[in-house]
Amino acid sequence: MNINAPADPSAMDLLERMFAVEMRFLQQPETDLDLLATAFHPDVVVHEPASLPYAGDWRGLGGIGRLFRAMRETWSDLAVDGMQAAKAGDTVFMACALRLTARRNGVVIEQPFAELLRFEGGRLIEGTPFYYDTAAIAAALA
Repeated sequence: MNINAPADPSAMDLLERMFAVEMRFLQQPETDLDLLATAFHPDVVVHEPASLPYAGDWRGLGGIGRLFRAMRETWSDLAVDGMQAAKAGDTVFMACALRLTARRNGVVIEQPFAELLRFEGGRLIEGTPFYYDTAAIAAALA
């Protein structure tokens, strides 16, 4: 963990750090689990909806790395706008507007997005994303 990180980071501090690590990870040609370990707990699990191409529970740093690679293969661009967050204890509630561009056909999806995130020691241990319209996402990828 970063020794310069605040003792009780805000919701935005946690999210900005987590997303920065995710973006750095995706830009690297090889899997760097040590990089992921700076923002993701070793026992992390992310629960993706069953209707998405990367559905299921992604566990551990290796699982998160595979999830991020699957998302990169699915989307050529992923952008977040107007992110807002609130924190209660170790839980962060995040909402934003999400814009996804399908890699295969260039179809762009824009919709509200929310996520329920639980942190332990400043690192994500559990995440549950809520996409506004997974049917629209599946149709864009068909």
